Amino acid sequence: MPHALIPLTALGRQQAIDLVERLPARPVHPVRVFASPFVRAMDTAKPYAERMGVSVELEPLLQEFDMIDPALIAGMDQAQRRPIADAFWQLADPDKRMGDQAETFRAFAGRVSSFLADRLPSLPDGTVCFGHGIWIGMAAWQLLGFSALDSDAMRQFRRFQNGMPLANGIVYRLVELAPGAWALRANSLKE
Repeated sequence: MPHALIPLTALGRQQAIDLVERLPARPVHPVRVFASPFVRAMDTAKPYAERMGVSVELEPLLQEFDMIDPALIAGMDQAQRRPIADAFWQLADPDKRMGDQAETFRAFAGRVSSFLADRLPSLPDGTVCFGHGIWIGMAAWQLLGFSALDSDAMRQFRRFQNGMPLANGIVYRLVELAPGAWALRANSLKE
């Protein structure tokens, strides 16, 4: 099925429920809850949004990196798709588009950059966003000041992202250190 329509498993639904207890229960400001438009991100956000009495707002800039057009991998399982994804990363062409419905690595990096530079500063304190591991990895990469514009940077990002702890249900906080200067912090405890 298309990457965006992959649902949560039973374990994923339980993780979404468990995650509610690790997120702020009484924010200072009215909370806003954003999610990637991918089904599994929206379904992960729903239990928390329900607890807070708000609706999940879709934020396309939080979308997962869709490097392969779903039509090219229709009917394949994860083991069959793996060599295609591995070849994409080995080629490390930031402008490679694997089908009409795929995104280039450069476009993905630009989307994350747009969120950090344009969208994030306008969000109220206490906003909670539900997204995807590779997206969080790219945000961390960019906040550390690294580029994602050439093949070497793309390979380096992939090594970085593969080494970053990004298990389902992990919580990271974006903290504003100074106007326009942000840091990503791991947050395993409810605050």
